[in-house]
Amino acid sequence: MDIGNISGMYSDIISANSQSASKLENKLNGNIDKASDDELMDACKEFEAYFLEQMFKAMMKTVPKNEEMSGSTSTMVDFYKDEMMRELAADSTETNSLGLAQTLYEQMKRNYE
Repeated sequence: MDIGNISGMYSDIISANSQSASKLENKLNGNIDKASDDELMDACKEFEAYFLEQMFKAMMKTVPKNEEMSGSTSTMVDFYKDEMMRELAADSTETNSLGLAQTLYEQMKRNYE
């Protein structure tokens, strides 16, 4: 496998994360009065998923790394760990396990109505 190709894939993921964060910020900075309830709840769920993903990444930094892996293997493992954390955060948000999205939604509706 070409190492340059792996680096390109990894930079694409980083770029997608920053685009996702900016889209979320634009949604939240937009006019909330014009947002429908579904759009507002979707934005709150996206925020909760992003928050959980960042928490998972911070927790993974505390796990000792295996020094026996080569550079390209380590890059691929990191890529799949990031994907796993993103999916886990999205699944947790959809099952309302944390409840942050619902709380945020109720607070925003109360403040802007």
